[in-house]
Amino acid sequence: MRYDDARERWDQRFSAEEYLFGTAANAFLASHAALLRPGTTALSVADGEGRNSVWLARQGLAVTAFDLSPVGVAKARWLAERSGVTVDYHVADVNAWDWDARRYDVIAAVFIQFASPDERTRIFAGMKRALAPGGLLLLQGYTPRQLAYGTGGPPHAENMYTAAMLAPAFDDLEILHLAEHDDVISEGKGHDGMSALVDLVARRPG
Repeated sequence: MRYDDARERWDQRFSAEEYLFGTAANAFLASHAALLRPGTTALSVADGEGRNSVWLARQGLAVTAFDLSPVGVAKARWLAERSGVTVDYHVADVNAWDWDARRYDVIAAVFIQFASPDERTRIFAGMKRALAPGGLLLLQGYTPRQLAYGTGGPPHAENMYTAAMLAPAFDDLEILHLAEHDDVISEGKGHDGMSALVDLVARRPG
């Protein structure tokens, strides 16, 4: 999908007054709060309407976040203001993000499966470069079984993840947790119902 087409699609999806994926943090991300340290830095990738970046900021992290959609980013800024936190927001395409500009102590990548396999390879490599030594990657996505559930995510099996695919993709990191599981999630209208998920928690050595 071309950049302009993708941006228009997400602008339309985010144009309603309500938040498409809700305003609460992703449950997988929130379940790892104990690993986060106030005062450290975080990057929220393809952050949408801000639910995850705002939650990270409320944990005391200095958060940078970006999304393709100006409409989504505007709603994220409003959510941050309403929540009393500051986030450094950017409108940016994930394929054009400068992964080498800064290093982060935490990178959150939650349901970023709009990326094709070729794009995914570049994004994964970029996220690894952007991790500071000792930095933590928190990634959750759908497995191909999600197509049968139809409760969120793109209708393309090639965009999905499996544990067998993620393990070699991140074998240069210390993998702390990697598991596939089915679970019910409730994240606004966008993600609602039984879902086929895969979770990765990995740390950059150093």
